[in-house]
Amino acid sequence: MSNSQTRSQSGTSTAWQIVGRLIGAAVVLAITAFFTPGFTIHNIWTLIIAAVVLTVIDYLVTKFTGLHASPFGKGFVGFALAAITLYVTQFFVAGYSISWMAAIIGALIYGVVDYFIPGNQQM
Repeated sequence: MSNSQTRSQSGTSTAWQIVGRLIGAAVVLAITAFFTPGFTIHNIWTLIIAAVVLTVIDYLVTKFTGLHASPFGKGFVGFALAAITLYVTQFFVAGYSISWMAAIIGALIYGVVDYFIPGNQQM
């Protein structure tokens, strides 16, 4: 296999991995919002944009700190990062609202749902 074919297949594979992660993040976020009182996502487009924003924030936090913002990924620090990430997302996405208490409850629910949804969502 030539070098350009390897790069092409790798690029396609990476693109599908990103799409898969975003779909997984959207599903986990939708389930979390459904079960968390005080957490509202107004429509499907808001959900998609919020999943993208959460994925980007998680990527940036991981890139700059080395910590994955998963509630069960790094114990209390991961749980706190997940709650903060859920809360901060509302400042970037219209139609997404969450209170501090809902962010804490949501981080717990997000962690449980994320644990049971198959697939690795780390970037």
